[in-house]
Amino acid sequence: MKRLTFAAIALVLLSPAAVHGQRGESYDYFAPQREMIQRGVQAILQCNGLFTGDRTLEQVFDQELAYLDPVGTAEGGDYVVDRERKAVAIGAPGAIPVMRAAFRDGIGCVIMAPDQTFDDIAELPIQTAPPLAGDPSGMAWPDGDIVADMGLPAGVDPVALQAASDWTFERESEEQVTLSFIVVQDGQILHERYAPGVNAVTKTRTWSTAKSIASTLIGMLVDEGRLDLDAPLPFGWLPENAGSQETDPRRHITLRHALNMSSGLYPVDSWGMEYATGSGFSYWAGVSSVEGARNRSLMREPGTFWDYENYDTLLGVYAMKLAIGDPQAYLEFPRERLLDKLGMRNTFLSTDRFGDFILSSQVYTTARDLARFGMLYAQNGMWKDERLLSEEWIEFVRTPAPATSESGNFYGGQWWLVPDDRTDVPSDAYSTAGNRGQYVVVVPSHDLVIVRRGLDYGRQGFSQWDMTREVLKAFDPVATNNR
Repeated sequence: MKRLTFAAIALVLLSPAAVHGQRGESYDYFAPQREMIQRGVQAILQCNGLFTGDRTLEQVFDQELAYLDPVGTAEGGDYVVDRERKAVAIGAPGAIPVMRAAFRDGIGCVIMAPDQTFDDIAELPIQTAPPLAGDPSGMAWPDGDIVADMGLPAGVDPVALQAASDWTFERESEEQVTLSFIVVQDGQILHERYAPGVNAVTKTRTWSTAKSIASTLIGMLVDEGRLDLDAPLPFGWLPENAGSQETDPRRHITLRHALNMSSGLYPVDSWGMEYATGSGFSYWAGVSSVEGARNRSLMREPGTFWDYENYDTLLGVYAMKLAIGDPQAYLEFPRERLLDKLGMRNTFLSTDRFGDFILSSQVYTTARDLARFGMLYAQNGMWKDERLLSEEWIEFVRTPAPATSESGNFYGGQWWLVPDDRTDVPSDAYSTAGNRGQYVVVVPSHDLVIVRRGLDYGRQGFSQWDMTREVLKAFDPVATNNR
């Protein structure tokens, strides 16, 4: 199957297996929502592909939209590209609304509400901080983009490293599309490779690798004492009824629970509903990400059950916003405290139309910027001579969530861990992970960072741990331990 259609999702939803033996529905009541969200998905991906990633319309349809059944083709169709306003509109007017997205400086593309038009673009958030000073083309890595050819260190096998690169690019499935691959050891780029049409400044969507960036920013506030991992989340829940907050069982959910994906709240991004309800409305349809995250009921005792939910991440992001206080300072915080420090000049953290970061998925960046991000963790929170992140926070993100103890200890604090049953990669490795194959793997025992960017679709299944195994074949463990 080359395209993941929303009709196929509906069939999964309505199958007997999906309803666990219960009587299935013969009608998909969510079909209109799915069609609206499908248009919204295309609006965001097409807008960002063109105006954030600076890709051609042909590239966008060929790769960014490959996992959809998109409206139109690169030659045209029922969509509008307004290059002057850097905006797109997807679909023809009718029962399903036209969905629009517009690029905003410093943020990337923002999805608009179904009842908004291009005339409303000026109301969308914007980030006006000036660019980081300096020309990266004349600066040495990692501050800039000049990478000196220093040769491979002792103990690194060039043949095996190239074989790992070939393994990453030459996949057994044409639906696993590697765009870029970088291997960094001790801050030095040892290997860097790009697919045709992609280069060091090509920005693509991180998907859920954004969650690890969110965790990093939240950790900075925990380090400062402005947030507390084990205190209740610092906001009320929806719906707001008189006197309900004091007796609401959700008041016991902590930041740790949210970052461990074990809030106990009702799942809205699972069981075939990913593109029908839940965070899909925030990502692709213009609904407030904050209100959606806070409007879920409690199903289980917090901390007792692991369930991967985008809204759990966004609970932590909202706590971050409240801790910062000023809305403009909140918009500037990621650049001031993380992106500019690391020289991540090509990274855009997007918001919803209300100005709330969608840091569960909506970040556009380059492979090199993600390598810089991984280096911060490989250097145990230090950047040059400045500590940006505490060792205690890094230990938290690498500590298995208690709710995963009986299923492999595979997840920490918005980072993925080596599962207990993997013995072919170092147990100290940990990784970001995003849909369509976005990975930043940190291997502390080898001073190693591995970045793979993809645009996988259909039959995905690219494994970051298999990739790590292949890369490590190039490294002599004796030489590594003597570094």
